[in-house]
Amino acid sequence: MEEEAKGGVKNVLLVKFKEGTSESKIDQLIQGYANLVNLIDPMKSFHWGHELSIEKQLEGYTHVFETTFESVEGVAEYIAHPAHLDFANLFLPNLEQLSFSSTADQQVITKKNPSEIQVMMMELLPDPKHQS
Repeated sequence: MEEEAKGGVKNVLLVKFKEGTSESKIDQLIQGYANLVNLIDPMKSFHWGHELSIEKQLEGYTHVFETTFESVEGVAEYIAHPAHLDFANLFLPNLEQLSFSSTADQQVITKKNPSEIQVMMMELLPDPKHQS
């Protein structure tokens, strides 16, 4: 039971790539996303697939990405990690829209402008001036 209480944090990202983004570019971005699990220790798993639900297809999402982290602190470490920041700078400009949800707080954010997610992530980072 204690193991279940620890659980971890799951994040789900639904995306629609911009029209004209080639399949090879999408494949390259997915491979880059998947590789983050090898570079960022608190990121424990990565899964992806095509969005198939009727509800989401109506909204235009095409891909689903699920990541699992060891803890909320692990998510913060992931967000601040240089490999994640570099990847986000490559990934986000190729998106037309996205929806992000996290089991940590059950919050769902839907944005038509993916750069807003990057701003949100930066706001979640601890202020280095307040660190000891």
